[in-house]
Amino acid sequence: MRVTQSEFIEAVCNPALPIPAGITSRTGRDAKRFAVYRNNVIASLIEALESAFPVVFKLVGDKFFKAMASEFVRKFPPKSPLMMHFASELPTFLESFDPVRSLPYLPDVARLELALRESYHAADRDPVPQEAFGSIPQDRLADARVELAPSFRLLKSDFPILSIWAANTSGGPKPRLVAEDVAVVRKRFDPSPRLLEQGEHVFLRALMSGDTLGNAIELAGFATPEFALEETLSWLIGSNAVAGVGLTLGERE
Repeated sequence: MRVTQSEFIEAVCNPALPIPAGITSRTGRDAKRFAVYRNNVIASLIEALESAFPVVFKLVGDKFFKAMASEFVRKFPPKSPLMMHFASELPTFLESFDPVRSLPYLPDVARLELALRESYHAADRDPVPQEAFGSIPQDRLADARVELAPSFRLLKSDFPILSIWAANTSGGPKPRLVAEDVAVVRKRFDPSPRLLEQGEHVFLRALMSGDTLGNAIELAGFATPEFALEETLSWLIGSNAVAGVGLTLGERE
């Protein structure tokens, strides 16, 4: 009897399931050998989660994290042999995980850590130079579109997720109970998060949706009259976060 890959993975990650019927060994000690293998796999996946979400781990503690991670692994086993793709479902899992309901910020902290990991592994793109916007005629600038780098990530939260992250990674100050919007950029090799100023999230979200520069500016202005366009564009270009500027999406000048 043949065992499918999905059946094998499900049995490995869920100790409540029996050994798949098609698995045998020369010694005949199938149950014991499979149990040892299963324990090693689950322990490795839990360690991978600890490495991928160090702040979540620190916030809940070792014992709780291991129990939570074991539950997560059973529900969301790896779908790819590449571990960089593992555990993308953790933020959503935490939203419905009753034991952490007293920590409502935890899913968004996990999203920030996931965004940092995704940014690190994202494809490289050559950034545009500082003068890229100047190459577009002034009367057409509002029609231009800005393509952000594959490593760019954008998050919106009702909680101080960046402050929580900083307090638990670099000894930052105690977080204040305010909402924080965050962008993740990768200037060189390692990504870094940035707290967004007023109007920047609306502006960046519009650019990511393929909106024109003019419409993005208008939306940001409606949301926040204090939106500072020049400072935002300067930061984006200086962070190597702009991969293209053109009058049609994907066209680089």
